[in-house]
Amino acid sequence: MTLELALVAAEASGDLLGAHLLQALRLRWPELRAAGIGGEHLAGAGFEAWWPIEQLSVRGYLEVLPRLPALLRLRRALVARLLQQRPSLFVGVDAPDFNFAVETRLKAAGIKTLHFVSPSFWAWRPHRLRVLQAAADHVLCLFPFEPALLAAAGIAATYVGHPLAQTIAAEPDQAAARRALELPEDATVVALLPGSRNAEVGHLAPRFLQAAAHLHARQSDLWFVLPAVPWLHDRIRQMARQPGVATLAQRLVVVRGQSHAALAACDLALVASGTATLEAALFKRPMVIAYAMPQLSYRFMRRKRQLPWVGLPNVLCAPTEWLQPLPPAAARARADRRDAPLVVPELIQDAATPAALAAALQAWLDAPGRMAAVRQRFAALHQTLRQPTATLAADAIENLLQN
Repeated sequence: MTLELALVAAEASGDLLGAHLLQALRLRWPELRAAGIGGEHLAGAGFEAWWPIEQLSVRGYLEVLPRLPALLRLRRALVARLLQQRPSLFVGVDAPDFNFAVETRLKAAGIKTLHFVSPSFWAWRPHRLRVLQAAADHVLCLFPFEPALLAAAGIAATYVGHPLAQTIAAEPDQAAARRALELPEDATVVALLPGSRNAEVGHLAPRFLQAAAHLHARQSDLWFVLPAVPWLHDRIRQMARQPGVATLAQRLVVVRGQSHAALAACDLALVASGTATLEAALFKRPMVIAYAMPQLSYRFMRRKRQLPWVGLPNVLCAPTEWLQPLPPAAARARADRRDAPLVVPELIQDAATPAALAAALQAWLDAPGRMAAVRQRFAALHQTLRQPTATLAADAIENLLQN
């Protein structure tokens, strides 16, 4: 059987997840053909990109408005092409705001649809469950608590573990990563990961660089590594030359891509909220999670939050009673609770000042015992997420295609 797969990934993390999925499926269907929208990782897995991933790399409410006409034209063109070609299966990798509409049109036309990565309805925007029900024939879940929550909403789902837990070593080779990035093997290294989208990098990279400058002023022997997605590499290098952070020049290494090498090489990370926080946890790195966006977008987002955390390491290490569905008013009250257990600090919006970020990083450096304890906790999390993802995903897809 030749499997004709259409797939859409809208950002760097989805591109990586999609590539892992393709590699897994080729073990079951060696002649698999896959095309759609993706980036360099999918291309390396033999994927044909009809449009580049950069055309979808946008986030937020107000930030998307200038791009909305082009995004809607692209989506219409994609749906028209897929309705004509009728692939065996469409896979939407995350990006629910784009992919749910595509999946809904295709499912209504009799094309099987799979959504890879359950939307985080348990954290915010619970109304997405209704949309997901109309969009996807099946959902592949990365986290163990999700299938039961989806089943309660009448949505078929399979827990497959997280592909990154398979590909990231249980004990990363820090020395080899430092040699590859030309970092001193005996230094203390801080990784800066300000995101992969234009908007978030614009909001976060200057703060992260200024925080690094604050930290360097206190502890001049520190080194910093910043992995930039290829299409933003030059922009970030220019930011690093600005007054106030140029003092880092001799201690800051900006690399093109290589986020995993940077996480393997570092001792501590400053990370934008998103998949990169989970990657840092799988590399067993203590971290500070940060995020910022335009104020109006933040107000919209905050009203929809159901949990008191934004970072995946804090969610995945939380007691299960904190993750149970609640009525909207109770969920909003829970999101505002100040007694929520924190594994790693989160500094969001106005709290994410350069000085505060630097202080939170310094607090880790001043507490080696705390760093060792969180590394052990992340090692346990790694084992939970390490599943036979290739087999579980292929079994779920084969069952979907046969029914």
